[in-house]
Amino acid sequence: MIGIRKILESQLLRSISWQKITYLVLGIIILAWLFNTPAGLLGKADAVGYAVCHRIDARSFHIGIRQFSFCARCTGQYLGVVLGMVYQLVLGRRRSGRPSWGQIVVLGVLVLAYGLDGFHSYLHLLPGNLIHFYEPSNTLRVLTGTGLGIGLSVMVLPAFHQTMWKVQDRRPALGGWLQFGGLLLLGLLLDILVLSENPLILYPLALLSAAGVLIVLTLVYTMVFVMLFRLENRFERFADLTFPLASGFIIALLQIAAIDFLRYWWTGTWEGFHFG
Repeated sequence: MIGIRKILESQLLRSISWQKITYLVLGIIILAWLFNTPAGLLGKADAVGYAVCHRIDARSFHIGIRQFSFCARCTGQYLGVVLGMVYQLVLGRRRSGRPSWGQIVVLGVLVLAYGLDGFHSYLHLLPGNLIHFYEPSNTLRVLTGTGLGIGLSVMVLPAFHQTMWKVQDRRPALGGWLQFGGLLLLGLLLDILVLSENPLILYPLALLSAAGVLIVLTLVYTMVFVMLFRLENRFERFADLTFPLASGFIIALLQIAAIDFLRYWWTGTWEGFHFG
């Protein structure tokens, strides 16, 4: 095993054969997944949501009469991830420093709010509703979800930069409080757009939520792939990352496909869970 890993370490990035095989496998997996999931762009978004979200109808937004691809909490979470990552890339393409301790405390509060509201909301699924501090709502779900998503983006993207780049920007990912506050304000504005439930707005946001899932999983599995074969901090240009990213994307798609298969085998439907 050690000998195989050493060979891969020295040749993995330079070997055209390895790269061709990877891209071929990726193409096959994409085609197989596309042909075995619900039709249409929203159908594909539903299939992604199906792998990571309960998709309970009453706890989801709707595009007209059609249920959104994610529940309200997951909608906020993955939109928050995409927003946070785009915001960080605009501030600095390779910033890898951690936020200030004050910002970490604020993000920690947002994560705590997500957990508490999620637990309280879960209790309302149980018979009797013995604990009832307030009435759960999709508004609270999307707000707390967005807070967690922003926190995830601040963790994952700088970690990705630290793992990949040979030369990186050591400045904090979010800079000062003005930039941090700007991100939180944008997150609030994004939630207002979601809460409008305008079909013209929700349609692209459904696709963006699904993209958020794929982005997070791909970045995480790319880091795992790179660390597994000891290829950290060897990359200088984005073009150098195409092979590792393709490998991470393959693992992400396989995870989604496996969960989709198991859930469909168990429930026999692409719909969300039903309670009551």
